[in-house]
Amino acid sequence: MRKFYGVGIGPGDKELITLKGYNAIRSSDYVLMPKSKGKSTAGSIVSEYIEDKTIIELEFPMGEDNKQRYKKVASQIDDILGEEQQAVFLTLGDPMTYSTYMYLMLELKNYDMDIETIPGITSFGASASRLNTPLTLKDESFYLCDGEVDEEILKKVDSICILKANKHKEDIISKLEKEGFSYTYVKRCTQEEEKILYDKEEILKENDYMSLIIGRRK
Repeated sequence: MRKFYGVGIGPGDKELITLKGYNAIRSSDYVLMPKSKGKSTAGSIVSEYIEDKTIIELEFPMGEDNKQRYKKVASQIDDILGEEQQAVFLTLGDPMTYSTYMYLMLELKNYDMDIETIPGITSFGASASRLNTPLTLKDESFYLCDGEVDEEILKKVDSICILKANKHKEDIISKLEKEGFSYTYVKRCTQEEEKILYDKEEILKENDYMSLIIGRRK
């Protein structure tokens, strides 16, 4: 039977790819990866593992409604994937956490193929480890959000991570300070361009899509 893998390749450091994910990549006939504005971050991370593979780059513009693209790509995968062949779709971080893969997976369920999802290390998990900052301690609550912060939820939690923090940094920081949170900005965790900032003014000058803010109640 045809096999399709969704593989989380982690936040950027190639050594953070799981062994199971690596094996799925190496055993597949096709490697599919998202790109935006002509670039594929996933491709650069796994480049040395896929030199002998058929590579298919897929354009999924960040921040846009890609519903029709997911349908089209699912149909393309169905066309190219022969009996007993394997394909792998690479996604940064974890496939089941704010990823492009989830939407493609739902479309692929309409076709006759075995789908397996292999988890990966999230950017917020890697950032917490990089900072030696606990995400949650015993009896604490953790709030993960995407771009905007709900103040009512923030009041009830002990720690928070805001992904894609580039759009609303001033509003995010204002809410964190109001509720008594310390915070740290992390850009492109574990990648060559990684930057870690603690100063408010320096954080406000940054503007990178692949950024997050981790906060803990003081």
